[in-house]
Amino acid sequence: MARVDIEISEVGPRDGLQSIPQIMSTAHKKQWISALAAAGFGEIEVGSFVPAKILPQLADTAEIVRFAREIPGLTVAVLVPNLRGATDAVAAGAHKLTIPLSVSETHSLKNLRRTHAQVLDEVRGVVDLLRSLPQEQRPHLEGSLSTCFGCTLEGAVSEDLVVRMAEALIDAGCDEVGLSDTTGYGNPVQVRQMISRVQEAVGRDRLTGIHLHNTRGQGLANVLAAVEAGLTTVDASMGGIGGCPFAPGASGNIVTEDLVFLLEAMGLRTGVDFEKMLAARELLQEALPEVPLYGFTPDAGLPKGFQAAGL
Repeated sequence: MARVDIEISEVGPRDGLQSIPQIMSTAHKKQWISALAAAGFGEIEVGSFVPAKILPQLADTAEIVRFAREIPGLTVAVLVPNLRGATDAVAAGAHKLTIPLSVSETHSLKNLRRTHAQVLDEVRGVVDLLRSLPQEQRPHLEGSLSTCFGCTLEGAVSEDLVVRMAEALIDAGCDEVGLSDTTGYGNPVQVRQMISRVQEAVGRDRLTGIHLHNTRGQGLANVLAAVEAGLTTVDASMGGIGGCPFAPGASGNIVTEDLVFLLEAMGLRTGVDFEKMLAARELLQEALPEVPLYGFTPDAGLPKGFQAAGL
């Protein structure tokens, strides 16, 4: 993989697909993920280990993980809600596990049916599982601080509580924490302030990534604030598909294609090839012809004479 300044973690195969009624076939998922990797995405969140009755769109995650592991240089990421999901993810061979902790306890009960204390118990169980493995076989474990900028169910979320939950996740054994604007409430001032406070509490090396939604049109502005604050990984979903099915109104992932253009136009290398990225978008549209794909860059094209930062 080419050296990058900002890693774009493509979450469409998980966060994108989980929120739409159509189910992409396993064969189409494999084609799409292969095309994304060929375009230069070094990390792809390929699914989630949740019961198929809850998210039938992701019922084939184990098979997808085993397939994606064979793609050279690709970090295969998955979301796991609990120890059982983590056990299945380890068996399938995932490289990175993300376990969500909703800072809004109301959302946590709706999403995972667990209190903060119960989620932290699950995290400790996952950590024990991973520490039982040989060092070279242990997946990276991220604790995602969901709804950390606000919650559609609870309203404002305390910044102090976000910091305490970040510290609790690290104390429980997570390798790092990530910030997640699950409901699209965040603004650039919030983003900068939250990054500063959480990094002060857990260390700059323990917070490097952010997951933002564009529900209210603040997505790319918040990316810029996060990058200026020193974060180096940003989640995005091709075509802007997805959101959180358990948070009302939480639509609108950041459009990967527009994010790549923003960063490359600023001189920041993403490692992503525009033409191959748009070819991957075509595969997505062919697989889900009834699902609208968003993005200004695919419609407008690149400016005349545009040079990507990676060239």
